[in-house]
Amino acid sequence: MLFNSVSFLIFFPIVFFFYWFVTKGNLKWQNILLLAASYFFYACWDYRFLFLLIFSTGLDYYTGIKMDESENQKKRSFWFWLSVIINLGFLGVFKYYNFFIGSFVEGLSYLGVSVNVWTIKVILPVGISFYTFHGLSYVIDIYNRKIKAERNFVDYSLFVSYFPLLVAGPIERATHLLPQIKQKRTFNSKNAISGIEQMIWGFFKKVVIADTMAIIVNKVFDDAASYGSVALIIGAIAFSFQIYCDFSGYSDIAIGTSKLLGIDLIQNFNFPYLSRNIAEFWRRWHISLSTWFRDYLYIPLGGSKASRLLSIRNVFIIFLVSGFWHGANWTFLIWGGIHALLFIPSFVLGSNRKYKEDIVHRNKVVPSVLDIFQMVITFLLVTIAWIFFRAATLAQAGHYLNNIVHNVKGKTLALENSDVISYSLSFAVFFTVSTYFLYRKNHLLKTTVLKQFALSLGLLILITLLGQFSQQSFIYFQF
Repeated sequence: MLFNSVSFLIFFPIVFFFYWFVTKGNLKWQNILLLAASYFFYACWDYRFLFLLIFSTGLDYYTGIKMDESENQKKRSFWFWLSVIINLGFLGVFKYYNFFIGSFVEGLSYLGVSVNVWTIKVILPVGISFYTFHGLSYVIDIYNRKIKAERNFVDYSLFVSYFPLLVAGPIERATHLLPQIKQKRTFNSKNAISGIEQMIWGFFKKVVIADTMAIIVNKVFDDAASYGSVALIIGAIAFSFQIYCDFSGYSDIAIGTSKLLGIDLIQNFNFPYLSRNIAEFWRRWHISLSTWFRDYLYIPLGGSKASRLLSIRNVFIIFLVSGFWHGANWTFLIWGGIHALLFIPSFVLGSNRKYKEDIVHRNKVVPSVLDIFQMVITFLLVTIAWIFFRAATLAQAGHYLNNIVHNVKGKTLALENSDVISYSLSFAVFFTVSTYFLYRKNHLLKTTVLKQFALSLGLLILITLLGQFSQQSFIYFQF
């Protein structure tokens, strides 16, 4: 079930009605209802994988309690590693098995050795990377004695499978979400209005900007060899807008939906394309994932407190693993490697924390020339890396970059797509300008009630008139 589908527009109002008007504020029944709705939401994708989700939930619930009850460190370690290995084992089989087998066979072929290895054809369970990381953070926190195990199975199951974030995040922590699940919730009209506004903004990002950009992106990337430099540059920039508006649009809808249910989810994006270096970009892009890897991988490896050489190694590990998390393809590994290489100079020079607290154009109407230059350079570097993210193979990414440089006289985007190009460029300009001013406010739609209503109404009109209603799936559903 897609957020941008008629099914969801029927499903959510029904859940909302029963949640607030039938349960009458009874926390137990509210949580049971949300859990049932979440399982139904997930089963709409493929009911067979619902059993995998329930098994993973039960595993972490049980091992968490066993760790909590065990004073013996060896027993705690046993239950901890049992959960980690099984969870990562499922993720490995469904997401990475064929990649490793294929890479192994290809490597042997370069040595002149031909082998036949059994591969399996499986459908990747939607959201498996997200709910697996929910469970892993939970058992790691219990193992490190940061939290106590949850005894209420319904509450824990809801933490793992809460439908607004189930298939594409944000990746929540038990320390943030579980207390809200266990706390009595009452309807707050101000919070609900804020949620509706954020949902509208998210739908605008998805169906108006991202799905319109997708028309250009698909056309260019599917036939990159034929296009000239200008068309390829437009295609790459269009994908930068597409993936941001697609993914942050999903996050906005998820966060807005959850606000209507009285539960706050963590922020997942903070205007990343207004960053002045790669370090700032990663503090503002997919925040829930980058902080997950920071807390559960980078810091345990020694972080930046190790020697300079080991710290650089840790940076590469974190970016490569982050890239590989996105998919079983060398293109994602290279994408992560490129960001590591872009991050290292600021890390070595100590400027990676330079913009940790400060925001661009603070107390200024417009940013300085230096800020603009840094933002443009950062955006272009990120856009180059996105080419590898979007390409199906390393060879395609290489040809795409090569044609940008050498295929100056290649064909341009077809004239019949002039309207789409005009729309896309207009949306890009509108989105950039509106993002700039929203960023200055440092809070989405933080204006007067009248301005909030006018902006939301304007966005709804644009969605109705210009939205692409082909129900295109969100990009991050494949991860």
